[in-house]
Amino acid sequence: MSRLTATVGARIQSIVYGSPSAAELADELRLTTEIDLAHLVMLADRGLIGAEDAAALVRAIERMRAEDFRSLHGVPTPRGLYLAYEQALSGELGAETGGRLHTGRSRNDLKATATALRLRTELHDLISELTRCQAVLLARARAHRDTVMPIHTHYQAALPVTYGYYLAGVALALGRDISALRRCVDDLDRCPMGASAVAGTDLPIDPARTARLLGFAGPPRHALDAVASRDGALHALAAAAGAALTLSRLGTDLQLWSSAEFGFVTFPDRLVGGSSAMPQKRNAFLLEHVKAKAGAVIGAWTAAAATTRSTPFTNSIEVGTEAVGAVRPGLRAVLDGTVLARALVGGARPVPERMLARAEDGFVGATALANRLVRQGVPFRTAHELVGGAVRRAVERGGTRLTAEDLPAELRDTELSMPALVAEQRFGAGPGEFDRVFGSVRADLEDHAGWLGAVRERWGGAAHELAGAVAALVKEGTPA
Repeated sequence: MSRLTATVGARIQSIVYGSPSAAELADELRLTTEIDLAHLVMLADRGLIGAEDAAALVRAIERMRAEDFRSLHGVPTPRGLYLAYEQALSGELGAETGGRLHTGRSRNDLKATATALRLRTELHDLISELTRCQAVLLARARAHRDTVMPIHTHYQAALPVTYGYYLAGVALALGRDISALRRCVDDLDRCPMGASAVAGTDLPIDPARTARLLGFAGPPRHALDAVASRDGALHALAAAAGAALTLSRLGTDLQLWSSAEFGFVTFPDRLVGGSSAMPQKRNAFLLEHVKAKAGAVIGAWTAAAATTRSTPFTNSIEVGTEAVGAVRPGLRAVLDGTVLARALVGGARPVPERMLARAEDGFVGATALANRLVRQGVPFRTAHELVGGAVRRAVERGGTRLTAEDLPAELRDTELSMPALVAEQRFGAGPGEFDRVFGSVRADLEDHAGWLGAVRERWGGAAHELAGAVAALVKEGTPA
């Protein structure tokens, strides 16, 4: 850049580098300066910067952090915020000191590291919220383990289950989404610092030290890959989209079941909206927001993937800036949708008598009746036809439930209680196995909670180590 004698005009500068608000400026530079502090500790450890220069830089950086970078408000940024910040340090400390900060690195590995730090934090927040949602699903599942309802296939009543069993199934699916997001965090555990512009450096730096101070498991495995790849962002969006899709399907069921035609669940007034024209309306409109958030994150992934497509495998503005720009809005949409879903699941109240009546009137015990004939030695296909005929006769006479006169002789004394039929479905992880199913999902939840705690502890330990190393550096470099 020292070769250049001019830069872009104000309008293009705004397009390329943006016009960050005071809060956005502070947010970006707080992350950048955290990396700078770890980098300075490493440079001093390796003898690549003197103790006095390192201490002076640390003191200047910490002053900026303490004031939320107010001294940079309104400062021209013709080559971006980072260089304006670096120039401010040189202006305060002189080029002989300020110019040493960028030793052994590039904006490329710095930006890749900032992206990884921000992304892992946002994913941790999202996983925390999804785990809370999974916990609410399980709490409601346990409370309604005996609330019988019909489950549907092709929008037709199919088999008897319980509301609690349904919720446990959604919790299980959401747990897999959480596991996918956890893998994304694990994949971000290599710190790009040390990769420099694209091929490492000939200076004797210690990337492992920087990585440890920033809470990463290790340094980059390959310099080019470290600055060229933002696949972690794409994987994160894809995994987040999976969670949003799961919640959107839950939202569809709850919206359908809360309609007057179903009447399976109700929501308290705080979770519904009225109509500006129709005074009788109680609209579960929050569910529509939950469902829509899936579209937002899918759109974000599509934008990021399309921007990344066919770019050179090296540092690229298209990938590192433009594609990554779609990530935060996409993840935020899923986080918001999860908060809404948690409130809706916790607030939804099943109507047990309505659920049971629809199960009893929907012939959902027909498969169990056929299976009872099978246990008597009747081939299943024959049993299927016999029970199907019984249902047809009931419908022809205008009935909604099977009676003894509809059934073949072998079944006329059969127990048709819906709770009994549900209890018998104890094979193949059916609702009759609720305790085992519930215990399995709860174990997943506990594992997720343990992982979250371990990650927080490791990152907190790294922050504590960095703070101690920075304090020692300042003490060493301050004249007596």
